[in-house]
Amino acid sequence: GRPQSSTGVTEALMNQLSKYIALLAVLVSLQPLEAEQPLLESQLVFPLRSEHNHAPSIVELPDGSFLASWYRGSGERKADDVAIYGARLAKGSNEWSPDFLMTDTPGFPDGNTAMMVDNQGHLHLFWPLVLANTWESCITQQLVSHQPTGTASPVWNRKESLWLKPEDFSTEALAKLDKLLETLPKPLPENLAKEVSQVQTRLADKLHQRLGWQTRCKPSVLKSGRILLPLYTDTYSFSIMAISDDHGVTWRAGKPLMGFGNIQPSVLEKKDGSLVAYMRENGFTDRIRTATSVDGGESWSDVTSLDLPNPGSGLDAVRIASGNWVLIYNDSTKGRNRLAVSLSRDEGQSWSDPKHLENQPAGSFHYPAIIQSSDGKIHAIYSYFVQEGKSMKHAQFDESWILAP
Repeated sequence: GRPQSSTGVTEALMNQLSKYIALLAVLVSLQPLEAEQPLLESQLVFPLRSEHNHAPSIVELPDGSFLASWYRGSGERKADDVAIYGARLAKGSNEWSPDFLMTDTPGFPDGNTAMMVDNQGHLHLFWPLVLANTWESCITQQLVSHQPTGTASPVWNRKESLWLKPEDFSTEALAKLDKLLETLPKPLPENLAKEVSQVQTRLADKLHQRLGWQTRCKPSVLKSGRILLPLYTDTYSFSIMAISDDHGVTWRAGKPLMGFGNIQPSVLEKKDGSLVAYMRENGFTDRIRTATSVDGGESWSDVTSLDLPNPGSGLDAVRIASGNWVLIYNDSTKGRNRLAVSLSRDEGQSWSDPKHLENQPAGSFHYPAIIQSSDGKIHAIYSYFVQEGKSMKHAQFDESWILAP
């Protein structure tokens, strides 16, 4: 027969090649995709130290760097040398800067730190100043830095005290306390009876209603632009929201969350605009406490308990970009040697099994703060106490790590 032209040969080869490429594409598509490895990295913020270092907060700054804060001194409320310290983590780095003094009130203890960056890029640092070496004598302070980036402590542009004047809540609180007491076995243990009597007396006192409110968890910025600063008091062992509708320039008190044993709230906003507060247990339930608000944090439902354990220790929560919620907490009823993270896909109706950042036979890994950074990673910082000393530990991870088996 007639020899095939070079054009015909080329076409035949191209035909075969395209079939081969198509087959290869099908085979590749059938291969299981190699999943991205779950991310978990952690390091101490500074080498272990003998002094008391506790109650951290963390923020991402406008340049993508991170700032951590905590308090350090020879004790807590009774130690007049306690001051607020900080450290920085440059963008892309995994080593924290040497720590530095952020603020000190000479002769008075400074307490739990909480930080936020507002929509103008200004940094807000909140903490309680302890006037008379008791938690009941706190007044929350606020420092604001307009340009918080740099290598050392931010330069502060504004400082003020948050003078809170809640509407008199004594009648409602006494009624709730009476209702709670009806559920407890009689007679009350002597120390508890004494505590209850003290609370009843103090509920009618204006000074105690206005003094003693202190920070722990970060502020929550609502879709409306409102800022809620969660506060609590050891005077009554319950919580309240400081509310700002002008970017943190002025603050007023909402109505307290009165569960008698619910402190240190962390607040999340649901898709429908309602709010959920998760709180440290400070009573008898050994469970995380919770309450809801449908009016932007002005008032709250009765305080109830989740089916998640709490040994009387701090927790925190964050809503991440996927819409899921992440909760960090000590998942036990005794001790703080386990620190866990759980994820909710249904706005707190259910939670994934706890995934442990720490699970050691001894030590305390507690008072966590949690945020999501602009690159999607989740960052936690917490007090890290072992026999050899104390530090803060910073961990970064992702959703796939929380859910990995």
